[in-house]
Amino acid sequence: MKTLHSLVMGLAVVIVPAIGFAQEPDYSQFKTNDESNNIEVFKRASPSVVNITNSRLVRTIYSLNPQEVPQGSGTGFIWSADGYVVTNYHVVREANRVTVTLQDGTSYDARAVGLDPDKDLAVLKIDAEVELTPVTLGDSALLEVGRKVIAIGNPFGLDTTMTVGVVSALGREIDSLSRRTIRDVIQTDAAINPGNSGGPLLNSLGQLVGVNTAIYSPSGASSGIGFAIPVNTVKRVVPELIAYGQVQTPILGITLIPRPDYYRELWGVDGVIVRGVLEGSDPDRLGMRGWRAVSRGRIQLGDVIVAIDGQEIRDEDDYLAIMEQHRPGDVVRVSSRRDGEIKQYEIELLALPAR
Repeated sequence: MKTLHSLVMGLAVVIVPAIGFAQEPDYSQFKTNDESNNIEVFKRASPSVVNITNSRLVRTIYSLNPQEVPQGSGTGFIWSADGYVVTNYHVVREANRVTVTLQDGTSYDARAVGLDPDKDLAVLKIDAEVELTPVTLGDSALLEVGRKVIAIGNPFGLDTTMTVGVVSALGREIDSLSRRTIRDVIQTDAAINPGNSGGPLLNSLGQLVGVNTAIYSPSGASSGIGFAIPVNTVKRVVPELIAYGQVQTPILGITLIPRPDYYRELWGVDGVIVRGVLEGSDPDRLGMRGWRAVSRGRIQLGDVIVAIDGQEIRDEDDYLAIMEQHRPGDVVRVSSRRDGEIKQYEIELLALPAR
C-alpha cells in the first residue's frame, strides 16, 4: 500500500508536466503604460531641448589680451520656430558669449533679447538654418500634488537626459539672484542636477508646466527637492522680454528708500516707506508725501504704504508682487499710514521707463 507521501510525490510528477511554464514575454515588445508614456514624452519633447554654454572674456596677469574662458553650461528650450530660446537668467548671467546646441549637434551663437533676474528667466535668439521644434505649452494651474512630471536637461554636461518624478508641493517660494521672491514655485522630486537649470518640466502629455531653476541640496547635487518656475508665469514674462527686453511692470509714481529693512526696524513700522513722489504723478497731485529731513539731521516719515486694493503690504517684495499683477493705466486703491492716520488714494499706474 502506497503511503500518502508517495502518492503526493507521484501526483506531482504527473501534474507538473501537464501544466508547464508560461512563455517569457519579449522584452523588446513589452512596456508598461507608464514606460510607454515616458518614452512618448521624451521622443516628443527632446527635439525642443537645447544645451547652453556660456563664456566670458577675462584678462589675466600674464597677458593684456582678454581670453575667452568657459563659465558654465545649462539647458534651455525652443520657445518659437523663429529662433527664440528660453532658459534661466543665472545660466547666461555675465556671459560675453552664449552658444546654443540643438539635439542634432549643430551649434549657434545666441544673443540675449530679454533678461528678468527677478524671475530667473532669459530669452535668447538664434538664427538657425534648420527647422526648429517649439515646446508645447501647458497650464500650471492644473497641476496637483502627486501628478507625474518629467525633467529633460543636460546634468553634468550629459546631453538630453530625462528624469521622472511627481509634483511634491505647489505654491513654494524661492529667492532669485536679485533677492526678489519668486512665488507659486513648483516643487518636484524629479532629479534635477547642475546643468538642468533652464530646462523644461513636462506633464504626462509632454506639455511644458515649468522651467527647472534650482535645487535644495547641501552637496550641490539632487536630493529629491527641485524647484521650477510655473509655466503660467513664463507665459506672462517671455512675450514681454521678446517685445521690450524687460518685463513691463508698472510703477506707482513713488521712489523707494535704500536699506528699507533697516529703517523699518529703526522706526518699528511695516509697509513700504515712501522716499519721494514723481513730479506730475497721481501721488504728487493727490498729496502723498515722502520722508524729509528736519532739524539737526533728523528724518520725518511721510506716507508708509500698508495696502493696495485691500492686499496687505509688509515690504517691497509684497509691493512689487502686486505691481506685477497690473499694467500701465490700471487704477489701484492705495492705503498708507501717515502721522498715525490711514489715508486713501486712487492712483493710475505709470509705464516703466525704458532702460
